[in-house]
Amino acid sequence: MDGQSVDRLRTNRRVVKGRGRQRYLGVGLGVAAGAAMLFPAVTYADVTVPATGSPCPAELAGSMTLLPDERTYVRCEEQPGADFGWRQVQTPFDPNDTWLSYGPAITLHGQGMRNPNLTSGSWIATPQDTETSCKATQTTVVEAGVLAEPESTEGEPGTVLALQMLPRLFYVELAGNCLWAKQ
Repeated sequence: MDGQSVDRLRTNRRVVKGRGRQRYLGVGLGVAAGAAMLFPAVTYADVTVPATGSPCPAELAGSMTLLPDERTYVRCEEQPGADFGWRQVQTPFDPNDTWLSYGPAITLHGQGMRNPNLTSGSWIATPQDTETSCKATQTTVVEAGVLAEPESTEGEPGTVLALQMLPRLFYVELAGNCLWAKQ
């Protein structure tokens, strides 16, 4: 094969590879769009999703939650005028003993990480309505760089769930419209 033929062959391969990537990208986007139509976004009807500055009930005073952006922590605090509202908390902060999950799982860090959001020990989860079940999925540290398999605990709908937040907790996913409180 002469030098020109080899160059043409290399050029053709690049063109074919480029077309393949475009084809895969198109197929990938088509599959994603189809999945979005088949599986619409989960909505949490009747659950007020907290937001910075939005009101919160007085009985949640001192409770914290993680907003849907998964970066912003807020605490229910008394606002001027004797109303309560969600106020952003700067990180790092001391571990909190009361957390609100409001539908989608919120992921918090335990004492197996620096700057934990909560501490290990006895906790209870109280559903905020009769149809909600509270679920905690905990992952602990086995040794440096090694995590255990996640362990899940789930209560019955409308029933208080008692559980132990495990020692060396790396992170926990709290799910359901539930108020989580350390005992």
